[in-house]
Amino acid sequence: MTLTASVRRAAAKPATAAKPATTTGTDISTEAGAGTPSAERAARTRDADGLAVASFVLGLVGLLVMNILLGPAAIVMAVVALARSTSRRGRAFLGLALGIADLVVLAFLVTGTGTVSWNFAG
Repeated sequence: MTLTASVRRAAAKPATAAKPATTTGTDISTEAGAGTPSAERAARTRDADGLAVASFVLGLVGLLVMNILLGPAAIVMAVVALARSTSRRGRAFLGLALGIADLVVLAFLVTGTGTVSWNFAG
């Protein structure tokens, strides 16, 4: 390869540079190396799905133990998951309902025994 050929190739590269970025309502061009908008949206949805599942699990476990802590945590996680548009809306609503049920169970147990603690022995 001669020096002239390499100079010609280098001169040809700027002529075939990247096309200009267009910005429309939903089409946003990104720099090389940055995440695409659809990848960022998928990551947000995956995070919201995780919050919905965690809300459900915490609400379910909270019916048995530590409902004073797990009930409010399940409610907050369910609301955040629904605000972030989770694809698991049903699970988020179940987590919300179970979190509320945790607090209702706690209220009944506190009024029955007069203390915040409770046990299975009665």
